[in-house]
Amino acid sequence: MKRLQAASLITAIKTPYDDKGEICLTTYDALVAQQIAAGVDGIIVGGTTGEGHLLSWEEHIILIAHSVHKFGKDLIIVGNTGSNNTREAIKATINGFSVGMDAALQINPYYGRTSMVGVSEHFKQLLAIGPAFIYNVPGRTGQDITPDIIEPLSKHENFIGVKECAGNERIAYYEKQGIACWSGNDDESYVGRHTHGSHGVISVTSNIVPGLMRQLMDKDNLAETAKLNQQLQGLMQWLFCEPNPIAINTTLMMTGAVPKNFRLPYQALTLAQRQQGFELLKVLETKALVGDSLSLLDDSDFNYCI
Repeated sequence: MKRLQAASLITAIKTPYDDKGEICLTTYDALVAQQIAAGVDGIIVGGTTGEGHLLSWEEHIILIAHSVHKFGKDLIIVGNTGSNNTREAIKATINGFSVGMDAALQINPYYGRTSMVGVSEHFKQLLAIGPAFIYNVPGRTGQDITPDIIEPLSKHENFIGVKECAGNERIAYYEKQGIACWSGNDDESYVGRHTHGSHGVISVTSNIVPGLMRQLMDKDNLAETAKLNQQLQGLMQWLFCEPNPIAINTTLMMTGAVPKNFRLPYQALTLAQRQQGFELLKVLETKALVGDSLSLLDDSDFNYCI
């Protein structure tokens, strides 16, 4: 538990595909290797950014197992085994731990929402299986996991903390009570870490600039990193110009880090949107970016798979 709570930078890693829409493990391994080289502490496998909702459970568990086998000595491996179906989440979480993941990421039931009592019981069932981060993202689930739910759950031995997207005020409240929090909003994560006491960030942006995000989460040279945080605000906000992971997918294709293959229903950013991102990326040092080039790309460069 101490190792898990000490992780200040966890990347919600991208899942890349080949031209037939199958998971490309060669590219995935290259992406993760660059995360390790940049000093990232852990990865979320099959999260929203990793398109877990577009993966079959078989693909999902295989990717977790592969990550454990290949990178488990270097990184904390967190499997996104949450679901809006408690029975399904239990099965996936048991399978995730059986293949060696260190922790699970668990979300509250979305779309088919339940009562607050039901949300609490959902998490209790999942915490009984093994260590878990609870993920609060009201913008996606339509339901805030409020402190009156989190506070009792935080006493469970398998409760690690909260990936919190409700802002730094909520994070500060929890941290003052000794409840570990990781920011789920990259653009707020620097202030969350150094002003409000968060444990760190579970990041989308670190897919493309892991070394710079590492600097933002470290507690050294705060005057310099405050300037870096301001410099990166435009990029962080642009990465959410469309629902995640559309922009980070497009960005990694623009830098040549991943093949230009989308699984539907995701589509590449428009040319105008790509131009905005290109301008934000080109001012950064090439060595800071994941990928070995930077280009605008044509609409015809993208391949869409079912």
